[in-house]
Amino acid sequence: MMKYTDVLVIGSSAAGLVAATTGKRVYPDKKFTVVTMMRKTLIPCGIPYIFGSVGSSDNDLLPAEKMFGANNIDIIYEEATKLDREECVVTLKSGEQVKYGKLVLGTGSMPKIPKWLKGTDLENVYTVPKNKIYLDEMQKKLEGVRKVVTIGAGFIGVEISDEVKKAGKEVILIEKLPHALGLAFDEEVSIVIEELLKDRGITVMTNAGVTEILGDKKVEGVLLESGEKIEADAVILSLGYNPNTKLAEESGLRLNQFGSISVDEYMRTEDLNIFAVGDCAEKRDFVTRKPSNVMLASTACAEARIAGMNLYKLSVIKTFSGTISIFCTAIGNTGIGVAGLTETVARGEGFDIVTGQFEGIDRHPGTLEDTHKQSVKLIVGKESGVILGGEVSGGLSIGELTNTIGIIIENRMPINALLTAQIGTHPLLTASPAGYPLIKAAEDASSKIMFKNGL
Repeated sequence: MMKYTDVLVIGSSAAGLVAATTGKRVYPDKKFTVVTMMRKTLIPCGIPYIFGSVGSSDNDLLPAEKMFGANNIDIIYEEATKLDREECVVTLKSGEQVKYGKLVLGTGSMPKIPKWLKGTDLENVYTVPKNKIYLDEMQKKLEGVRKVVTIGAGFIGVEISDEVKKAGKEVILIEKLPHALGLAFDEEVSIVIEELLKDRGITVMTNAGVTEILGDKKVEGVLLESGEKIEADAVILSLGYNPNTKLAEESGLRLNQFGSISVDEYMRTEDLNIFAVGDCAEKRDFVTRKPSNVMLASTACAEARIAGMNLYKLSVIKTFSGTISIFCTAIGNTGIGVAGLTETVARGEGFDIVTGQFEGIDRHPGTLEDTHKQSVKLIVGKESGVILGGEVSGGLSIGELTNTIGIIIENRMPINALLTAQIGTHPLLTASPAGYPLIKAAEDASSKIMFKNGL
């Protein structure tokens, strides 16, 4: 007998979890069912820390099953293999079928494995999927190796290299671009990140493309474009992710140029009974309005809330206005964050901008123990005064300051409004009210705007 559910959600990671629980809260009389292959769901952003700080994937789990149960949401632990849009039926690997009224696709993403890179099938070559069984086996195998090469210095590559180093391995991080995290930060911040990694004993090689992974059945090293060979007992590929859209594509749903499922501001696909959220769904940059391939759990959760609220009735105020790239990471006791456009990207997009910068301390007075330098850089439209982006570095408290910049961007706050913003400060928690880095950076930008405009 075919099962029926009012709302079927495929996927139980951040996007699927939030879409299902939000939808059930807004539409409590509807029957919700989640289909997932994962009996234990990992916290995506915590995956690199399994290999060091957290110690085990068991310490990096979303309480998905508990949250579904508490919200009276059914779970089917199966793989969805076919979507029949005309009949509104999803077929599972077992052959069982589920008929739905509304469908939410939260199928996530998969690690990129370049077809041109020879040797990716060798033993001890790993990717970083959101798969507990795979990562448990990877962690076990890495315990027996000495030298690890990470290819790709994006966020996952940087973080997993740092954590594997903590586990006592020799680590070499290789990046083809001029700088680590070069797509996320301006050059001056990327240079700081590289120095932090080197100080922690990680060898960082930039402007270094890998052409082949060497070995006979098992990894022995990598070959660089320069001809140099680097020995390795294991290789971790950290080359980004592709949206997992096989189910959607085979059903005929429209995909964009990045292979993501095309959606509107309500997260609806061209089939208005089907929604897509998270890494599998199309993104559009909040500032430039151009398609974006940014994949963030925070963005996935925002999209999922929009979808959950709009399943049965559309709300004008509950739409997704675009993706703001908000990233944070930490290397040792130093935190680095970015929100919106960097200076490099803004100028490349043709924006007429000024930057405002300030370096201070994160607590006051500076004689307090564990006080860190804190620097803020704001990217501001010269004519409009609207804040387009910002970068922050300092202690481990920079996360919420980065989020604050994200909220400022989303609300299109002009620099003058930030100059008069009222803030709460405390010696043990924040910078001083007279030297609050965000406002001081705004003052610097404002003075440049006045000078350029002849005021």
